Amino acid sequence: MTSYTISEINNILNGKLIGITTGKINGPEEIKKANKNQITFIGSNKYTKFWSDSKACAALVNISCKIEPGENRAFIIVSNVDLAMAKILELFNPPPPVFDTDIHPTAVIHETAIIGKGCKIGPNCYVGKNVELGKEVTLYPNVCVFDETIIGDNTIVWSGTVIRERCIIGSNCIFHTNVSIGADGFGYRPSADGNGLVKIPQIGNVIIGHFVEIGANSCVDRAKFSATIIGDGCKIDNLVQIAHNSVMGRSCIMAGHSGLAGSVTLGDGVMIGGSASIKDHTTIHSGATVGAGSGVIADVEAGKTVLGYPAQDARDMLKQWVKVRKLMS
Repeated sequence: MTSYTISEINNILNGKLIGITTGKINGPEEIKKANKNQITFIGSNKYTKFWSDSKACAALVNISCKIEPGENRAFIIVSNVDLAMAKILELFNPPPPVFDTDIHPTAVIHETAIIGKGCKIGPNCYVGKNVELGKEVTLYPNVCVFDETIIGDNTIVWSGTVIRERCIIGSNCIFHTNVSIGADGFGYRPSADGNGLVKIPQIGNVIIGHFVEIGANSCVDRAKFSATIIGDGCKIDNLVQIAHNSVMGRSCIMAGHSGLAGSVTLGDGVMIGGSASIKDHTTIHSGATVGAGSGVIADVEAGKTVLGYPAQDARDMLKQWVKVRKLMS
């Protein structure tokens, strides 16, 4: 089992060490569940009241908190507890599943596919015609990568994910289980005789930048023409829908159950809360935030926070809710 002294951890975090604990630390845990060999975290004064009953031998503590560690216990004072905890989690992160062989004999790989140095391809994977995998790409069991797709170096694709034909994927991406990349966009029109629906062909593709992470069971649909684009550094939660011809800028965040309708444009650094929905052909400019559960039906200015259904300026919406509550009381 991996373990560290409090001094070794502090050398990594470069915080301010207060107090001392002689025990080895073998992992992090939340404050109410931690045992005597674990380190926890106190991000604000809201949680200081739980320290006296916690069994943890140490804690990361935000610089704003007013609290003492106590006997044989230690604090590492940091300016950002979340970022410090991320480093600790990295220390104790278990290794990924082991491949007994780099390319499993049950994987089906087309003779024209180009497989980069150090790639790992698990059981029952399919790699189609003219696919290109960069260096150190990992395909876990039961991944399908269809014809003419390009995947950059160090990208990890977890089981059940399907990447359709002609998609372009950047380097250092992570796609979690059962992600769908490049399925047909949702395009139909009433038939001329009025007796059914005509499917609109979706002949574009999906282009995904570098360092993009997409959560389990999320979908990124191919474009009707041109491309659906996800910019560098975007982070997408589980169960998110990104429709055809949408374009996301750099470092956008989309929380679970949110969705973009067709031809939505997001600027850089846009944050979309859980279960929010964005109307087609809408632009949300750089730095804007959409609150959870909101419905955006019009463009959103850069840096603005919107809330509600339909979404409007968050301050105005909060004032409305207060007035409604007063009327009902």
